[in-house]
Amino acid sequence: IIDQKYTNGMPLYRQEQQFKRNGLDLSRQNLANWMIKAGDLFEHLYNRMHKLLLEKDILMADETTVQVLHEPGRSPTTKSYMWLYRTGKYDNPIVLFDYQETRSRDHPKEFLSGYKGYLHCDGYSGYNKLDNVIRIGCLAHVRRAYMEALNALPKNAKTSRTLANRGLKYCNALYKIEQKIKDLSIEDRLNIRLKESKPILDDFSSWLKEQSKKVLPKSKLSEAINYTINQWEYVVNYLLDGRLEIDNNRSERSIKPFVIGRKGWLFSNTPKGAKTSAVIYSIVETAKENKLKPFEYLKNLLDTIPNIDINN
Repeated sequence: IIDQKYTNGMPLYRQEQQFKRNGLDLSRQNLANWMIKAGDLFEHLYNRMHKLLLEKDILMADETTVQVLHEPGRSPTTKSYMWLYRTGKYDNPIVLFDYQETRSRDHPKEFLSGYKGYLHCDGYSGYNKLDNVIRIGCLAHVRRAYMEALNALPKNAKTSRTLANRGLKYCNALYKIEQKIKDLSIEDRLNIRLKESKPILDDFSSWLKEQSKKVLPKSKLSEAINYTINQWEYVVNYLLDGRLEIDNNRSERSIKPFVIGRKGWLFSNTPKGAKTSAVIYSIVETAKENKLKPFEYLKNLLDTIPNIDINN
């Protein structure tokens, strides 16, 4: 049941119907209670992974909304958030979800308390308040802004000559270098970036300053240019270390299974249920990243954890 919901995205109510068709009377409430009990067991492993996560020096973060119906003092339609934190390309994969009622900057500050290093993230300003953290911006978000500016042009516009296309070309040139160096050593990646990517970034920066004075305010192109300028100090930080990535796509891929699952089950009933989902998604996604079979791994945990000394 855990594997069906959290690996395959099959909501409990559909599983309830499937069991009923096969002559098994298992209520959705019963299934939900089992998930919560499993989450309580898995929380010990989750806390251990959290401790190991904070020992790394390169992390990635993202967040998305989740609806929780019965949060004390809040409307059922109020948006809550599921935060994601994970390791980078060169560490053993750890993927952790963290349910919180709001998008407050206090949540990443608390979750990453004691962490020192780089953090890949999007443009959300809440990440600015983290101590001892160097933010790495996301060029994918920058590139997306110029794509949106291009898509907003009239159909008869010659896109090859537009300023939006010029911004997109800068982004594509930087990505082309990343494609070329993806399998090289960390040292070689850094050296090639400094030799080939930095001049493109310098030229891009000069172009941004020049165009920011000319473009129509409130246009899609103006939004793209202003977004790039506002994020620039973080976007260029991937030049600091060959292990860093040009964008935050790795964490976006990790949060996607939750987003897809949310389309099926739509909401969590209680904060306890949302917290359980955070724990179990963490276990499942970390297992997948480590090339394990989630069903077999979950079975192993359920067999093992009740019989071990969790204080050892």
